[in-house]
Amino acid sequence: MAEFEPQLNNSASKTTSPKHFYDEDSWKTPTGFELAWFSTGCITLLISLAKSLIIISRQSTGFRGWIEPVVAAILGYVLGDLGTGIYHWAIDNYGTAKTPVFGSQIEGFLRHHDHPSAITKRHVATNLYVGAAGFTIAVLPMNIFCTNPNLLAFASAFLGCGMFCQQLHAWSHTPKGKLPPLVVALQDSGLILPRAEHAAHHHQPFDSHYCIVSGVWNRVLDKCKIFWAMEMILFFIFGVRPRSWSDLDSK
Repeated sequence: MAEFEPQLNNSASKTTSPKHFYDEDSWKTPTGFELAWFSTGCITLLISLAKSLIIISRQSTGFRGWIEPVVAAILGYVLGDLGTGIYHWAIDNYGTAKTPVFGSQIEGFLRHHDHPSAITKRHVATNLYVGAAGFTIAVLPMNIFCTNPNLLAFASAFLGCGMFCQQLHAWSHTPKGKLPPLVVALQDSGLILPRAEHAAHHHQPFDSHYCIVSGVWNRVLDKCKIFWAMEMILFFIFGVRPRSWSDLDSK
């Protein structure tokens, strides 16, 4: 069981110099690799939306033909928020910097607890290229082979939330005066993650308010203790303690 035991926690992360994780100069200028994946993700999303619109218009079913794709997109958006919460919870609580595939994200999320405003200094391509790469790999084959506008609408919204959630996350840490008016209006309406909603996550033991698209699922998940139940199940089956338990002990 020891190999699954989380090794990093919030207090431990402070023992390492933050310079490696908080380098504004390098973050302001994205690499060509980051720009390429970010651009590819945005193009893939536009192609998916355009294909959906073309298919719907060719079906010539009038207003009724738009209802199902719109509902599918809304459902994808709502479930996208839930998906980011589950992923955020897992990254925050399990694994280490040495975990295959996810190690760098795990380490980055843990350092984010120490320097929450650092994410606002990063270029949008640096923030989003990982999500854009995943979105492209998942959606590009659908753009080529899928002809169902409902499926395309759902996938674009659901996976698009995963692609852009880190920017919504960054905006939730950005002072209101530095945000575009449209972003502020969307935050105030609750359509994207409000600043106060996410601020509740940044208190030890970092065990609530994980969803970072709109945060609409946070109240349900936290009130019903869904993540706590999942942690108990994993603990009893694998003997693995989530990182939030250690942070709670420290608190």
